[in-house]
Amino acid sequence: MLEKVLLTGISGFVGQHCAAELLKAGYSVRGSLRDSGKADAIRKAFEEAGVPTEALTFCVLDLLEDEGWEEAMKDCSYLLHVASPYQTREPKDPDEYIRPAVEGTMRALKAAQKAGVKKVVITSSLVAMLGDADRSLAIDPTTWTNPGSRHASAYMKSKVLAEKRAWAYINGLEEENAMQLTTIHPGPIFGPTYTGEMSGASLSMTKDLITGRMPMLPKAAINMSDVRDVAQIHVQALKNDQASGKRLIVATERPHEFIEPAQILKSKGYKKVRTKEAPTGLMKFMGLFVADIKGMLPLVGKTYSATIEETTQLLGWTPRSFEETVTDSAASVQSFLD
Repeated sequence: MLEKVLLTGISGFVGQHCAAELLKAGYSVRGSLRDSGKADAIRKAFEEAGVPTEALTFCVLDLLEDEGWEEAMKDCSYLLHVASPYQTREPKDPDEYIRPAVEGTMRALKAAQKAGVKKVVITSSLVAMLGDADRSLAIDPTTWTNPGSRHASAYMKSKVLAEKRAWAYINGLEEENAMQLTTIHPGPIFGPTYTGEMSGASLSMTKDLITGRMPMLPKAAINMSDVRDVAQIHVQALKNDQASGKRLIVATERPHEFIEPAQILKSKGYKKVRTKEAPTGLMKFMGLFVADIKGMLPLVGKTYSATIEETTQLLGWTPRSFEETVTDSAASVQSFLD
């Protein structure tokens, strides 16, 4: 009998790749959706890509509602909690991001503990590791974003608060009820899409680049990620007990400036791509009025450099080249635009 994994947020960019990686690795996957109407499109996309779907089922869950969690977790050995709201837009009310992230994480963990799940992997982010988000920083698995910093965006706060609650919950369990936890920390994510859904921040940036709708790029640098690498490490973390208790950074070996994807795509013949950086002062001024830009301000004018040695050594993983990641991302997005 196949080991079953509850995967939250299967319709998202990362969630789709995690589901595909799990299915190819021989797991049974129960993927959660907010809208059951997306199930057929996901199954069809997987089948067209050669991903086995016999062991794929779906359920409907809401991060802010108790209904359905106990039933969804039934017979599951593992939990991959990927679902969490994210847009670059800075909301007027930070709870728009914080409540679903924190409450959803706790609902998932409590349901998993009740069901006797033995291992949990949660998708966090590099933005949960940025200190006060007020200066360039060398990131490693010991660094945390200060949610009280005036520079921390609502999304940053949502990720760090959800992760801290998760670790506190896991560490507070009695030995007989113990679960293992690993958190996965990608940077900005590029890569191919299964379904062509581009409403999220990850794929919308690629779409805006190749269609010429992004006139300028923020002057900032951070380690970036390939969605296929991110999914691979989620699954490896389930299998490898040495990953338990770890915060694993899954990103490129060095930080990349946001202008680099544009330069790569321009060199590959995407003629509409703009390769101009926005002056930092202009970005900060526009951030006073434009919610999408305001959400990016903690990165603007800074270089965040992440150490990935623990992930590479522990799991024997080598990141894909950033050029391959960006090129594959653009080709995939373009195929859905044609």
